[in-house]
Amino acid sequence: MFDINKILRNNIKNLVPYSSARDEFKGEASIFLDANENAFGSPLNTDYNRYPDPLQYKVKKRLSEIKGVPPRNIFLGNGSDEAIDVIFRAFCNPGVDNVILVPPTYGMYEVSANINDIETRKVLLTEDYQLNLEGIAEAIDEGTKLIFICSPNNPTGNSINREDVETLLANFHGIVVVDEAYINYSRQKSFIQELTEYANLVVLQTLSKAWGLAALRVGMAFASEEIIEVMNKVKPPYNINEASQQLALEALNNIDTVNGWIRETLAQRDKLVLQLKNLEFVLDIYPSDANFILVKTTGAKDIYNFLVEQGIIVRDRSKVELCEGCLRITIGTPDENDKLIDALKNYK
Repeated sequence: MFDINKILRNNIKNLVPYSSARDEFKGEASIFLDANENAFGSPLNTDYNRYPDPLQYKVKKRLSEIKGVPPRNIFLGNGSDEAIDVIFRAFCNPGVDNVILVPPTYGMYEVSANINDIETRKVLLTEDYQLNLEGIAEAIDEGTKLIFICSPNNPTGNSINREDVETLLANFHGIVVVDEAYINYSRQKSFIQELTEYANLVVLQTLSKAWGLAALRVGMAFASEEIIEVMNKVKPPYNINEASQQLALEALNNIDTVNGWIRETLAQRDKLVLQLKNLEFVLDIYPSDANFILVKTTGAKDIYNFLVEQGIIVRDRSKVELCEGCLRITIGTPDENDKLIDALKNYK
């Protein structure tokens, strides 16, 4: 049975969070002389002289309508990376606790663990890039607080078997973080629907990928109300700036445009896979539920350098365990994909 108080750091249990001017007064007023802001405005066309809503209620309300999750179950971060860091700081005691990672996977989990002085226990994915449940079970001890699972996985592109994730959620007494940065491209349904069933589930999503807002840095975490309350307690008071909040709200009203891009991306992905299969130096293309593909080649480094000379940048993942010889290629526009294929046809 999951008990948040058993894994929450003692100093966080007793933490009195910073109380900002916007926390202390919530209501309508015409004159604000409480936050030491510049009352004259901003030297811009839009005024940004007032601090933003520290809990981003309008954005959460809109996300609630889209995702079917109450605002109280939503945390917004400066990218998903902030949510990852906040989870470490809230639940893991530096130099004492450990977390489980399942490489090859998103590298920020390990970086954040190292910054917070948390031991990482790595259990490699299987050859078909699925969870090694036996290995994970053996790695867990009383100091294991978190398990991170990226699905669809970066850099491999595949979705993790849902039943395996549910097995962890049902049997692990810490928090299972399911990172769904690429879920909009996936055939698999989101784990958001399981929040009421698993108190130890945290689902990460982002507006950086399918929504095309990478520059705004707006990440999301969905979890039980008690976990969200802890995350809000730990985060900086004004972690999402006003410009990002306004633009995110505007973007969230354009779902049809985003869905059109998703359909085009998937069509382009299928087309690109067929074209790459005809190239003799391509050994394998792994199944993808994301907006990128992992391509096994006869010489990833040389191909990468060749493409750089053509002004085309892909990601060399050949030094990552279980990704030897692999390039990760993001799906571009039809024109960009055509130029990539034309360039690769000239590689010798």
